[in-house]
Amino acid sequence: MSTPALKIYNTLTRTKEAFRPIDPANVRMYVCGPTVYDYAHIGNARPLIVFDVLFRLLRHLYGAEHVTYVRNITDVDDKINARAAERGISIRELTEETNKVFQEDVKALGCLEPTMQPRATEHIAQMIAIIERLIVSGHAYTADGHVLFDVPSMPSYGRLSRRSLDEMIAGARVDVAPYKRGDMDFVLWKPSKENEPGWESPWGRGRPGWHIECSAMSWAHLGEIFDIHGGGIDLVFPHHENEIAQSCCAFDREVMANYWMHNGFLQVEGEKMSKSLGNFVTIHELLHTEKFGGRKWPGEVLRLAMLRTHYRQPIDWTVKALEEAFSTCVEWFVSSYGAPLGAEVPNEVVVSLEDDLNTHAAFTVMHELARRSGRGDALAASQLRASLDLIGLSLNPAHFEGFLILTRVVTRVGGDESPSVAETLRRLRRDYLTAIGQSEAEVDSLIAARLTARASKNWAESDRIRDELAAMGIAVKDNKDGTTTWEVKR
Repeated sequence: MSTPALKIYNTLTRTKEAFRPIDPANVRMYVCGPTVYDYAHIGNARPLIVFDVLFRLLRHLYGAEHVTYVRNITDVDDKINARAAERGISIRELTEETNKVFQEDVKALGCLEPTMQPRATEHIAQMIAIIERLIVSGHAYTADGHVLFDVPSMPSYGRLSRRSLDEMIAGARVDVAPYKRGDMDFVLWKPSKENEPGWESPWGRGRPGWHIECSAMSWAHLGEIFDIHGGGIDLVFPHHENEIAQSCCAFDREVMANYWMHNGFLQVEGEKMSKSLGNFVTIHELLHTEKFGGRKWPGEVLRLAMLRTHYRQPIDWTVKALEEAFSTCVEWFVSSYGAPLGAEVPNEVVVSLEDDLNTHAAFTVMHELARRSGRGDALAASQLRASLDLIGLSLNPAHFEGFLILTRVVTRVGGDESPSVAETLRRLRRDYLTAIGQSEAEVDSLIAARLTARASKNWAESDRIRDELAAMGIAVKDNKDGTTTWEVKR
C-alpha cells in the first residue's frame, strides 16, 4: 500500500502540512462534541459534517479498522443545570432526551457513528488524576475550594491562538475572583452546591471545569499524544488553548495533538446567527419543520450545502444555497441511481480531498461524472456512486422523497431523448411508491376512479381522490385530450 498524500492545514503552525500519523495502524482523531442541554444549531452541524468527511477519507486511505475517531458528549455543565431547573426535570432526563435528538439529527446528516462517544460524567476519575498531576508539577493550585491552572507556569501558553495577553484576557471573558493568582488562570475543579451535580474529590465535593473534560476523555481513549484534534474556529481560544495547557503540562509533552484543524464560522442570510435576530435555526428544525425557506430539508441537502464551501472558509447559510444543493443532489441522484456497486472512487476525487479536504474540487469532478453518466457512460455512473459514498451522500430512494422532483433535471442529465434517463426515472418512480407502501397499479387505480368521477361530474369525489394522491406526494395533471398523467412532487 502506497503512503497516502494527505495534506491538512494545521492551526498550530498556520501551514498546510503533509499528514504523518504517529501509527498508521491506528490513526487517532478527537473532535469536540455537543453539550447536551439544547438542540444543536446549524453552526454546530458544520464540524460534525466536516470531520465526518475526514473520518471517511482516513478510513479510505488507511483502512476502516485502522482509524479511531472520538467525539465526546458533555453531560455536566452549568448550562445543563440551568436548563434542567428551568424545565423542572432532572439533569439526567434532560441530557438523555437532548442526546437522543442529537444522535438522530447527526444520522440524518449522513454522519457515520464515531468509534467512541465518551461522556464527561463517565471520566471524572481521569479528570481528577490529571488535576492531581498538575498540582504536583506546580501547574495548578487550590484556592477557596477551587483548583485552578496557573497560566504563567506555562511559558508557551497562547501558541495555538497566537494572541497577546491583553487579547486573551478580553477573549476569555475573565472571571474576577479574589482566590485567583492571575487574571488568565482558569478553573479545573469547582465546588458544587447541594442542588448541583457533584463528585467526591481530594478538594471536596465538586465538579469539573469545562476544559479539563476533553483533556481527560482524549487521554483515556487516544493517549497522551494523538494525531488530529478538530473543532470549530470559535474553540481555538480559550477551550483548545486550555486543553493543550492541561494535557501538555500534566504529561510533560510538547504537544497534545500533532495536527489541529478548525472549520470556519457560519452566518445566516448574511448575519450572525442569534435568537434576538430571529435567525437562530437548529438542525432539528431544518429537518422537521418549514421554518427555513418554507420547507423541510433532507439531511443530505444540508450536508451538501455545508460542503460546497471549503471547511476553513466562512459560510453564509441561505435558502438559495439550500435550493442549489437540492438541485445538485437530484442531478447526482438520477445520474448514479441503479449504477452497480464496486467501482473505485476516481483518483481525481481522492486527490482533491487529500488536499486539505478540497470538496469544491471533488465536486467539480463529480459534476463531470454526472454529465458523462447522462450520456450513457455506465462506468461514470458507478464512479459517481462510489464518490457519493465516500463523501457521505448515500442517495437512497427510501430517504429521498424530497428529491424526486425529477422533471426539473432531466435535461441536465441527458435530455428527454436519453433512454437511460427515461428508464432511471421510471425506476425511481416505482421505488418511491414502494418506499411509501404503494404501487403503480394502486396509483393507476385511483387515477382511473378519479377519471370516472370527473366523467360523471362528481367533483367532490374527484377532489377527494386528488387530495389522497397529493398526500402520497403525487400530483395529477389533467390534459386537454381528457387523459390524466401523474408525477412525484414531494
